[in-house]
Amino acid sequence: MNSALQASLLAALQAREPLLWLNPREGTPLPASAPSLATITSADARLARCEPLLAALFPELAACAGRIDSQLMAAAPLRDALAGEGTWFVKRDDALPVAGSIKARGGFHEVLALAEAIALEHGLLAADENRRKLAHAEARELFARHTVMVGSTGNLGLSIGVLAAALGFDTVVHMSTDAKPWKKDRLRQRGVRVVEHAGDYAAAVEAGRREARAMPRGHFVDDERSSLLFTGYATAARELATQLARAGRVVDAAQPLCVYLPCGVGGAPGGIAYGLKALFGPHVHCFFAEPVASPCMLVQLAAGVERPVSVYDIGLDNRTEADGLAVGLASQWVAPLMAAQLAGVFTVSDAQLYAHLSTLWQTLGIEVEPSAAAAVGGPGWLAQSAAGRDYTRGHQFDPRAATHVIWTTGGSLVPAAGHRRFRQTADELAAAIR
Repeated sequence: MNSALQASLLAALQAREPLLWLNPREGTPLPASAPSLATITSADARLARCEPLLAALFPELAACAGRIDSQLMAAAPLRDALAGEGTWFVKRDDALPVAGSIKARGGFHEVLALAEAIALEHGLLAADENRRKLAHAEARELFARHTVMVGSTGNLGLSIGVLAAALGFDTVVHMSTDAKPWKKDRLRQRGVRVVEHAGDYAAAVEAGRREARAMPRGHFVDDERSSLLFTGYATAARELATQLARAGRVVDAAQPLCVYLPCGVGGAPGGIAYGLKALFGPHVHCFFAEPVASPCMLVQLAAGVERPVSVYDIGLDNRTEADGLAVGLASQWVAPLMAAQLAGVFTVSDAQLYAHLSTLWQTLGIEVEPSAAAAVGGPGWLAQSAAGRDYTRGHQFDPRAATHVIWTTGGSLVPAAGHRRFRQTADELAAAIR
């Protein structure tokens, strides 16, 4: 297993040294399994026609008429605090309503696709009818005969569980030991059955798959393999493009777009990166951020995508404070797509997660969970490291002319006491370093 990685990279990964790895396969042809642009357009259309339904189900969405989108926040104070360059923004998926994380678009898209399919099959809905009808009692009775399951470390479970339960589905979320207690409590409060597992993310997912296979009307939402999730995530690309245009930011060869995304199994950041590459082609450069204990996408891409290679295979333990990123093996469906499109991966220690969490709070007043702070260091890696300078030289752009978008992934639903603990931990770690 280890022989597939260069000795110097393997040593650095095993030592848990934060690093920037550049993807040598970027720009190679996409595999035949790559989703078409039409499927992303279809996902966008589904989310749009279901906006009246979402507004009816969730009071939090009434003000935006059911649209699932997040703020693009100008982040000059964050840039200045980190001695950065260029124009910085934070894409605030941490504040997405209802689900509170980057998983909202993909999770909602798959549940809505399932609800539409069942309702159409049973003659409960015509193709052109208002989707608000899916909130009526007759639809709830129909959905109650079907079970929706998912395996999660937390945020995907919230996304799937909250919407599926609101529609009336029998809903089960299999959660790993990494999942935070408040996330389990929130699901139970919404009427979701939570099944806890002693193992990691992969164990929770496999348990959900097994149970769903045994059910005649069971549907398992698979973050590792689902095209519905992936294309739902990809709709964020057009949303970002619209926001950048409104902000007056041109994306071209001289003024490229650099996007930094926290990565767990790879579905959400992979979908977003895929959508962005479809819109901006070579003028967008996507980097994933992973914990030093759980760099599953980096390991898989560096070893090659011909066979699975996990962080356990190189001696790492997958233990990190970034619960949403604590994944040992990257999605085997997403990895080949990212092998052709991803610029690189940088890794972050737990201490850096907390330092960046604290900086987001101090400069922008943003409260996030540790995993959502993983991407903050991305622009620094690109501008200040030898590998980053090699990348910008090779792609012939100046990071000072670029638009840098740091994607946050979760945090708005964390209880206030949780945020206080996060900041206390950040202060303690900073004091220990001093």
